Amino acid sequence: MPQHFLLSAKARTLSVRKVFEMSNDEAFALFREVRWGKGDEVVCPVCGVIGKHYFQRTRKQWRCKDCSHTFSVTSGTIFAFHKLPLKVYLAAIAIFTNAVKGISALQLSRDLGVQYKTAFVLAHKIRESLMEQRELDKLNGEIHMDGAYVNGHIRPKNKKADRIDRRLAANQKPNKRCVFVMRQKCQELAAGANKTFTFVLKSENQADVIKLADAHVAKGSRICADESNAYDPLHAKFDTRRVNHSIEYRADDGTTNNLAESYFARFRRMQYGQVHKFGNLYLANYANEAAYREDTRRWANGQIFNDIMAKCARTLTNRDWCGYWQGNKRQAERLAA
Repeated sequence: MPQHFLLSAKARTLSVRKVFEMSNDEAFALFREVRWGKGDEVVCPVCGVIGKHYFQRTRKQWRCKDCSHTFSVTSGTIFAFHKLPLKVYLAAIAIFTNAVKGISALQLSRDLGVQYKTAFVLAHKIRESLMEQRELDKLNGEIHMDGAYVNGHIRPKNKKADRIDRRLAANQKPNKRCVFVMRQKCQELAAGANKTFTFVLKSENQADVIKLADAHVAKGSRICADESNAYDPLHAKFDTRRVNHSIEYRADDGTTNNLAESYFARFRRMQYGQVHKFGNLYLANYANEAAYREDTRRWANGQIFNDIMAKCARTLTNRDWCGYWQGNKRQAERLAA
C-alpha cells in the first residue's frame, strides 16, 4: 500500500525550528522577496513608484526617490506598525500553518512567548489576510451545499417543568448565525473538493441561498443539497439533486452532500477543540479559515506557509486591527446578505 503524501518527507518542507533559527536579516530578506520579488526594485506604498529607492541599512528602511516617504518592508501591509522582530511574525505564520484544525490565541501566545493580546491580534491578522485575498471565481461542475448553526445553544433549565421548546423561533437566541458552505467537487477520482466558499447568514433561507448560488455558481452546474426547503428554488435554475438525511445519508441515485459535511467536521473540531467560541463579528473569518485549510489539506506545509505569507504581504493595513485592545473594534459583522 503506497504511503499517504502527508506522511511523506515531501509534505514536511517547513518546520518552526527552521524559522526560529533564521537571523533577523534572513527573515527580512524572505519577507522582502515574498512582497516584491528578487532584485533591488521595491514599491513605495504611498505613491506606487517602482524603483531602486534609497535604502537605509541601519534602519532597514527605504526613502522614496519620488515622494520622499520613508517606508519599511511591512509598510502598507497587514503587519504595518509591528513592534516585534519580523522573525516572530514568520514563526506565527508557521505555527498557524501546521495547526490543521486551527489554533487558539492562548496556545499561540505560549508558543511565541508573547502576551495573549498580542497573539490574539496576530492570529486575526492572518485570518483577515486569508479573507481579503480569497478568490471568488464561480464554482462549476458538482457543487455541494449545506448550512450549520453556531452560537444558538440554549442551556435547558434544571427542572423539566421550567424548560422551553427550543425549536420555536421565539425562543431562539438573537445572535444565532448560520454558516453556509458551497464546495466544488474535484474532477480527480477520490480527491474530494478543491474549492470552498463560506458565508455567514442569519438563517438558512431561500432568498439568501438563491442569491449566493446565482452569484457564485456557474450555469450548467449540478447542485447537491439536503432536504431543507431553503434549496427548493434551486431546481428552477440548476440541476439540483437532494438527499433526505432524515431517511438516509446517501440517496439511491448516489446523491450526497458529503463534501459540505466534511467541511463542517473540520469546522466543528476547530470550534470545540481550539477556539471554543466564535464571536459573530469575526465568524466569517473563522469559517473562511476552515475553508482554506480544507482546500490546502493536500499541500506541503512549506507551500501553505509561502501562500499565507504572500497573502499577508498583499493585504493592506486593516484599521480594525490597529488599536484593537484600545477599543478600535469592528462595528458590524460580515453577513453575506
